Amino acid sequence: MPAARPGLDLYDTTLRDGTQREGVSLSVEDKLRVARRMDELGVAYIEGGWPGANPKDTEFFARAADGELKLDNAALVAFGMTRSAKYRAEDDPLLGGLVDARTDVICLVGKSWGYHVDEALGVPREENLAMVADSITHLRELGKRVFFDAEHFFDGYTRDRAYAREVALTAAEAGAECVVLCDTNGGAMPWDVTEIVHGLVGELPCDVGLHFHDDGGCAVANSLLGIEAGAVHVQGTANGLGERCGNANLFTIMADLQLKRKVPLVAPEQLERLTEVSYTIAELCNQTTPSVQPYVGHTAFAHKAGIHASALAKAPDMYNHIDPDEVGNHQRLVVSELAGRANIKLKAVEFGLEVDDRQAAAVLEEVKRRESLGWSYEAADASFELLLRRVTELLPEDAEPFHSQHYRVNVSGGDGEAVPGDGPAEAILAVEVGGVRKLGAGEGNGPVDALDHAFRNAVNGTWPQLDTVHLSDYKVRILEATAGTDAITRVLVRSTDGTTSWDTVGVHPNVVEASWLALS
Repeated sequence: MPAARPGLDLYDTTLRDGTQREGVSLSVEDKLRVARRMDELGVAYIEGGWPGANPKDTEFFARAADGELKLDNAALVAFGMTRSAKYRAEDDPLLGGLVDARTDVICLVGKSWGYHVDEALGVPREENLAMVADSITHLRELGKRVFFDAEHFFDGYTRDRAYAREVALTAAEAGAECVVLCDTNGGAMPWDVTEIVHGLVGELPCDVGLHFHDDGGCAVANSLLGIEAGAVHVQGTANGLGERCGNANLFTIMADLQLKRKVPLVAPEQLERLTEVSYTIAELCNQTTPSVQPYVGHTAFAHKAGIHASALAKAPDMYNHIDPDEVGNHQRLVVSELAGRANIKLKAVEFGLEVDDRQAAAVLEEVKRRESLGWSYEAADASFELLLRRVTELLPEDAEPFHSQHYRVNVSGGDGEAVPGDGPAEAILAVEVGGVRKLGAGEGNGPVDALDHAFRNAVNGTWPQLDTVHLSDYKVRILEATAGTDAITRVLVRSTDGTTSWDTVGVHPNVVEASWLALS
């Protein structure tokens, strides 16, 4: 097979195909921000949406063309369909909307599976070929660069090879700069992709591109194999966002090609933004970056087994397939009952602390004891740091910032009339700070919120930095599902001051007490 070559184009379709993911809805302002972040990574093309098909996308392209979106690396692409069978290309309103978007590049999608032409479009197959050719020719005459997405190409090729090839060849001969072979249903397998792409690369008088969905779990693998077979354009989305099981993850493809295949796609400093951009776009899309996502996930370079940590202490590359810094991520040591003393010592170094073998053994023993009771420190680094400091006496009893004495919570409700913000829960608590007993009361939307307000009122003025701290995530897990309402609960809390985030854990049969242990 031909080797992958420099000049391979990364095409981002997050703003169009990525927004098909259930639960994702971007405002125009969000779309502008996502486009800017993808441009920072150095992708070649950013597909902004379908102008003319909905008001939001039309506004996005208008604002972009009027100067609100300045791209340093990427070309903005408008997406749309080939002309309708009812119109000539120059009269088609949707093609007119693409022209009005004022982009230099347009990506047209058209049917390449005869079954869809017959049943979905309901037009003669010859007419579909004319729709493809007329649309591309019209846009090329207007000076536009045109890509053609051959929808359902792999399914069409498998079931009706001659017609799928004819559609692709028609698009190429009409002036398409690149014919993109689309696995719209996401079921293509790698062993078929290599053969099909290699054949089209040798046959089409234009570039060949790839667009895979992940329904068979092979979108990234198919993209990489297609590139090995000679394709020079690959489409994908941020974090693999997309309908159903998602699209090919463009971040994984980028890192694989640059770091493994040594294809110089972007500058090293651009690749170092990969993790940051992943998390930013996930937040804008009201999603989370999957913790196990390659390269950028929270656990991508996390190590739990003691033997791993022992080896990492000697040479970090023993259990990391790349240097995490290359993608802006970092190595993490996870502490659990599976850990060894090396985990504890390396974790202490992360906190800027130093412990000896005796102290590490004592901490490990306490971790194992507490995890047998339901505690878990794998996702609660802040709680583990406190545990480590206490067991090693780096935080002596008399140096604790405060000691909790008692609290009482009153929750009313049951009539369904409580209004958020009216504080249907009340809390009173007592804490000791510097040998002084302090009392506080607070109201909140629930017992946890009320306790938080009560604590802040009790220590009012002691730690001004608390004013910027707020809870950003709260999770409850039942540890003994068969125990009913008597089950032990584990509460994980994430707090932030707007710059840094930290995670704490609490465990107790009483969910309010577990929450207080996590908060305090």
